Amino acid sequence: MEGSASGHGSAAIPPIATLRMSSAAKLTIGELEAGYPSYCKALRLLIRNGRSFEAIQRTVCWERLSLLQKCLPSRYKSPDYLYALLKRDVEQPAV
Repeated sequence: MEGSASGHGSAAIPPIATLRMSSAAKLTIGELEAGYPSYCKALRLLIRNGRSFEAIQRTVCWERLSLLQKCLPSRYKSPDYLYALLKRDVEQPAV
């Protein structure tokens, strides 16, 4: 019975959460920093495509930007701040 109870507990973890945890655990700070321009570009594209703020917060780019800001706060702005800057930039008419 103990085996079935512990097996049931592990089945309760959604596969997507498991994938997110394992992929994030394998990244180094250097790899996160190298991907920063790509994460910002992805964030800009999500905003340009009209994704909601809540939907954007569930993306890999948001997660990685959050992790960078958490690990190196003096070097990276929060994703909320980047979102506000990029949203303003995207919404401004081209001159």
